[in-house]
Amino acid sequence: MTRPEPATARGEETRRQIIDAALRLFEQNGYTKTTMRAIAGEAGVSVGNAYYYFTSKEHLVQGFYQQIQALHEQQVEQRTRGDSLAARWQTMELAFVDVAAPYHEFGGKFFASAADPTSPLSPFSDESRPARETSTAIIRNLVIGDDVKGDKRLMAELPNLLWLAHMGIVLFWVHDRSPDQQRTRLLIRRIAPLVERVVVLSRLRPLRPILYPALDLIQDLGN
Repeated sequence: MTRPEPATARGEETRRQIIDAALRLFEQNGYTKTTMRAIAGEAGVSVGNAYYYFTSKEHLVQGFYQQIQALHEQQVEQRTRGDSLAARWQTMELAFVDVAAPYHEFGGKFFASAADPTSPLSPFSDESRPARETSTAIIRNLVIGDDVKGDKRLMAELPNLLWLAHMGIVLFWVHDRSPDQQRTRLLIRRIAPLVERVVVLSRLRPLRPILYPALDLIQDLGN
């Protein structure tokens, strides 16, 4: 597992330095060919120091995940999110595209490893739980809020459902080769009103025979 956050500014800087060095080497040489020794050399630290902060290459990537989530949360908090669920969800997703932009090439090369369902690098793995929970908390606290009204069952599942939608956006972003990932930005803007519409319509009783079986299926598949 990753070590606890360093208590000093110098320790935090060393941690970021190791992550940045790893990302450069992952992009240059690929994830599987990059060793912890090479990462330590690129970062200008000893191998022992690299292992102090990250006990393995996989856990180093988990540190990157958490770093991205922290930056994403900061961006969402700093931006005007609007009054509607659609506006807030769009702001959140566009903020992610901006924060992740420097790592787009890395994301494409890294995808093969992260897509392996048995890999600790998968966003669905137990090892990725801290980053996943941070992302879901962003959705719950900064996107949904207390003012969004919908069917009670849907609202209980909405943070997790919107996280899954976010993973779909990330997958599209990984494969998006348009300038500045404009196709991903267009997708986000088009989907945002649909997200809100589904939530609003969920309050209509005649839709429950469709909504509830869908929620049952999602719950069963998640168990």
